[in-house]
Order: sequence, then structure tokens, then C-alpha cells
Amino acid sequence: METRVALIGIMLSSKESVGKLNAIIQEYGDYIVGRMGIPYHKKNVSVISIVMDAPADVISAFSGKLGMLPNVSSKTVYSKV
Repeated sequence: METRVALIGIMLSSKESVGKLNAIIQEYGDYIVGRMGIPYHKKNVSVISIVMDAPADVISAFSGKLGMLPNVSSKTVYSKV
């Protein structure tokens, strides 16, 4: 199956969703190439970037689950390759 590389940018504005967010990330761990998280205490937000190499439907499902979490915003960018 053909895979795509995607970058998912996540903004977490409350700690109440951290456990659920980490569970979703762990669920898709086989497709995650890398992850970087930066807590920005001044603005009380955490910024997370995730790079995935996965089939488009897997990336879409991952993004959809993130979008259902309270206090979580995310955007996905796909590579053209």
C-alpha cells in the first residue's frame, strides 16, 4: 500500500486532554517517524509536531481522532511526494 509523509501540528490548550492525546499517539506509533513537543508556559499552551509515514486513510483517521479531543487543535500538511 502506498504511503505518504505528513506533518501534524497540534496545539494543546489544557492538560485535561493529555492522557487521551498520548493514548492516540501511542495507538499510531508504528507510523510515527518523529515527535517534538514544546511547552510554552507563557501562553499556557503546548505545541506538538508529529511526522508520519502512513497510508492516507491512517493519517486521516489519526487527524480525525485528534480533532475530537477537547482543547486540542490540529492541522495536517501532506508532502507532494
